[in-house]
Amino acid sequence: MVCLPDSDEVPGWFVVLPDCASAAPVGAALRSRAEQEVRHPSGRPWLLGRWSPNAVAVGEAGRTKIVVVGDHAVTSGRLTTAAGRTHTVADLDGLAGSMVGSCHLAASVAGCVRVQGSITGLRRVFHARIGDATVAADRADVLADLLDAEVDEQRLAVRLLNPFAPHPLSGEPVWREVSALSTGHYLVLDGDGRRRPVKWWTPPEPVIPMAKGASALRDALSAAVEARVRGRDLVSCDLGGLDSTSVCSLAARSRAKVIAYTTDGRDPMGDDVTWARRTVTGLGNVEHHVNAGDRLPMVYEGLRDVDDHFDEPCPATVDRRQLLIIPRLAAARGSQLHLTGFGGDELLAGSPAHLHALLRTHPRTALQRVRGFAAQRPWSYRETVRQLWDNSLYRAWLARVGNQLTAVPPPLETPTLDWGTPPRLPPWATPDAVEAVRELIHTAARTTEPLAEKRGQHVELEAMRSTSLMVRQLGQMAARVGLTLAAPYYDDRVIEAGLAVRPEDRITPWQYKPLIIEAMRGIVPDESLTRHTKDEGSYEVEAGLRENRAELLALCEDSRLARLGLIDPNVLREVCSRPLPPTLPFDALYQTAACEVWLRTLETATAPG
Repeated sequence: MVCLPDSDEVPGWFVVLPDCASAAPVGAALRSRAEQEVRHPSGRPWLLGRWSPNAVAVGEAGRTKIVVVGDHAVTSGRLTTAAGRTHTVADLDGLAGSMVGSCHLAASVAGCVRVQGSITGLRRVFHARIGDATVAADRADVLADLLDAEVDEQRLAVRLLNPFAPHPLSGEPVWREVSALSTGHYLVLDGDGRRRPVKWWTPPEPVIPMAKGASALRDALSAAVEARVRGRDLVSCDLGGLDSTSVCSLAARSRAKVIAYTTDGRDPMGDDVTWARRTVTGLGNVEHHVNAGDRLPMVYEGLRDVDDHFDEPCPATVDRRQLLIIPRLAAARGSQLHLTGFGGDELLAGSPAHLHALLRTHPRTALQRVRGFAAQRPWSYRETVRQLWDNSLYRAWLARVGNQLTAVPPPLETPTLDWGTPPRLPPWATPDAVEAVRELIHTAARTTEPLAEKRGQHVELEAMRSTSLMVRQLGQMAARVGLTLAAPYYDDRVIEAGLAVRPEDRITPWQYKPLIIEAMRGIVPDESLTRHTKDEGSYEVEAGLRENRAELLALCEDSRLARLGLIDPNVLREVCSRPLPPTLPFDALYQTAACEVWLRTLETATAPG
C-alpha cells in the first residue's frame, strides 16, 4: 500500500471541482483537509487546497468567477473586468495569452469550468474521474489519494530512460487512473462532470528579425522579473551563467535590495565566480556571496535522508543537499523570493535542429552553420548528411527510439539535427521493464504529433518541458524552507518572445546566445556580455560517485524497483561498485536513483491533510 504526503509535508496544492452535484462527495472529502476554499458563483465548492494568500487573485461578475494562482501581477480588479466580458470559457484566451508571470488559471462560467497551467511543465494540471465527476488538481498524488490509486509500474519504468523520456511520455503521471493535461491545452469540466481538453496555444512562427526580437525579449523578461520583485524590500537570486546574470541585472534595476549567490564548483576549469564578481562590480548595488566548492555537499550525498514528497520521481534528488544550500542561505538572509536562470539554456542557446528546416529555405546559410557546428563538436560527416536529408515524421523517429532502447548511447559527436536525442534504458533494466517501455513508446508512435511542426522548435519545447518538471520540484523543495523559487525564462510570454526570433539570427556556432546578449545591452554590464563559456557538472558527478559509493550501494539493498521487477539489483550493484564504464554517460544513475528514492519516500508519507 502506498502512503501519500500530508499537508505539512506538501508546501501547497489545490483541487478544482466541476459545478455539479456529482462532485459533492469529493468536496466533502477534501473540506477537512483543505485550508482554503473558493466557491463557484453557484455556491458549490470549486477550489480547495492549501496555498499562499499572496499567490491568489480572484475576480467575479455575474455567473463568472476567475482565479489565478502562482507568480503573477494580476489584480482582482483586472479579473473582475475580464469576468464581466466573459460569456464562455473560450472567451478567456485573450486573458490567458496576456498574463505576465507563471501561474494557473481557473474560471467558472455559467456552470462550466476551465483550468490550465503553463506552456512548460512548471504549472501542471492533472485530472481523474472520481465517482461521477472529473476532478482536476495541480498535484497527481492528491488525485491518486482520492482514488486510492497505486503506482503504475509501466509508467514508472519509462522514468528510467536517460536523459529523459520522449514526448508525450515524459509528462505522463506515474499513478494509475490519473492523466495529465497536454502542453498548450486547457481542460473543460462541464456541468455534467465530464471533461474535454481544448488546444488553445501553438508556438509562434520564428520569423522575427534579431533587432525586433531582442527588444521583445527584453520587454518580456523585464516584465517577468518586475512582476516578482514589485513591492518587495529584498530578493535573492542566482548569479552564475549568462542567463542568471541577466535576471540578476534586471532585479538590480528595481527598488528591492538584491542578494546574489554564486557557487564555486570543484571543477578547476569553472569560471562562474570570476564572471559573477565582474558583474557585481559593474552593477554596483548587489550584495554578493560565494559558496566555496570544497565546503559543498557532493552529488549522491544524503540519498538515504531524503524526505521530500513529490508526485513523481525527481532527478534533482541526487544533488539535493547542494541544490538547497543557496535557498537556505537566502531564506536565512530574509529573502522570500529567489530568482533563477533555469530555462535560459533551452530557450536561448537554441537547437541546431532548426538547420534541418533552414536548409530547405536558406540552404547557403544553413550549410555555413552546419559546417561551423560540425567543426566545433565535431560531428560525423555521414551522420550529419543523413539527419539533414531525412524527412521522416516524428512518429517514425519515436518508433525507432522504441526499437533502440538497449543500444549503446549515441557518442558525443553525434549531430543534433534530428527530432531529439534517442534515450536509452540502463543495462540494469530488466527485460520486462524494457518491453513495458517499448510497448508504451510504440503505442504513442501511432498517433502522437510533435510539439511543433518543425524539428528545431519541437526539440526546444521538449527540453523546456522536461527540465521544467524538475524545476517544479526544486520549487517545492525551496518552499519547505520558506522561499518561493522563480524561473522567469519558463514564463509563457518570455518563451513566446524567444521562439518567435528567426533561427538564423539566434542559432549560430560563432556566438554564444546572441539573442540574450542583444536583449540585455544596457542592462547587463558590458564586460559580462562578452562571456562565451558555461560551467558544466560532469567533474562533480564523477567525484560524487567516488565519495558516495556507499550511498548508491545502499539503494541496491532491498531495492523497491527490484521488487517491482524493473531492475536487476545485482547488475546495478556491480555498476555502482566501480567507475562508470565509457559506454554510460556521467549522469546514467540519476533517473534510477530518483525512482528508487521516490518509492522509498512513499512508504513514510501520510495522506494529504
